[in-house]
Amino acid sequence: MELFALIAAFGGGVIGAYMGALPAFIMTGIFALVGGVLTAAGVGGDIAVGMLAFGSFVGPHISFAGGVAAAGYAGKKGRLSSGTDILSSLNGLGEPDVIIVGGIFGVLGYIISYGIGLLPVIGSAGPATTDLPGITVFILAVATRLMFGKTGLTGKYTGSDKRAWFSTGKGFVYNVVLGGGIGIVVSGLAMSLFNSGNTAAFGIFPIICFGFAAISLIFTQTGFATPATHHIFLPSALAACAGIQAWGEAGVLLGILFGILGSLMGDLVGKSLNSHCDTHIDPPATTIFILTIIINAIASVIVPA
Repeated sequence: MELFALIAAFGGGVIGAYMGALPAFIMTGIFALVGGVLTAAGVGGDIAVGMLAFGSFVGPHISFAGGVAAAGYAGKKGRLSSGTDILSSLNGLGEPDVIIVGGIFGVLGYIISYGIGLLPVIGSAGPATTDLPGITVFILAVATRLMFGKTGLTGKYTGSDKRAWFSTGKGFVYNVVLGGGIGIVVSGLAMSLFNSGNTAAFGIFPIICFGFAAISLIFTQTGFATPATHHIFLPSALAACAGIQAWGEAGVLLGILFGILGSLMGDLVGKSLNSHCDTHIDPPATTIFILTIIINAIASVIVPA
């Protein structure tokens, strides 16, 4: 554990609170995409990726989680119309305790991510790794719900019709097409990069995909119907890269499969944990950490050592 990075995590959480959780996450995407492209070009992007995008500056487990917690706290105190509001800049509230909560959760995010990374099954030395920012965002979102919310983990449905836990009919088909379409472009480009022999670009490609998807949320932030897709792009890219290394062109199918699974699981998590509620539990982060465990378990078996 790096002491100054731990201290800086308080400031990262404050960033997520004063900017708003989603705007801070969009900044994560910018640094991830820029750093990933620089790495692919061979001119170095470690600082942008490791220290900025996924470090104490705007790492999702720090700034996004801090912004989610601050919004939940502000909602509980009646200073925000809803604790689920991850778009609004909480700077507009002018309340010191709100951004302090963000800072505290930023520090907790650093500690939890570091601690989980040491676990032999989940950490980098284990056979089945997970996405540390994703699982940390999920854990802190659950903590936020339990501390500041009143609706429980699955929300409180008050409608007269039967609650929908999963999209069916046209909604199901749409999610399959969305996930499959993203999976096709991601997997096809992964194959092209592999064939090009640019190992640096191939290795960083999942981060580039994640960064692109995160930046696209700027359209969501500005009121358009653009969906979150990083839970589709990242698992698809990770699966495609693993499959291609093991099976060549046939590995593209694994990337497409996980693109579809990411879309469907994101829908399931959104309807089960992030509907009819008063704080935000992030469907993409939840989906990413679960699918990453599965992908890395598969990769540990099929990818040559």
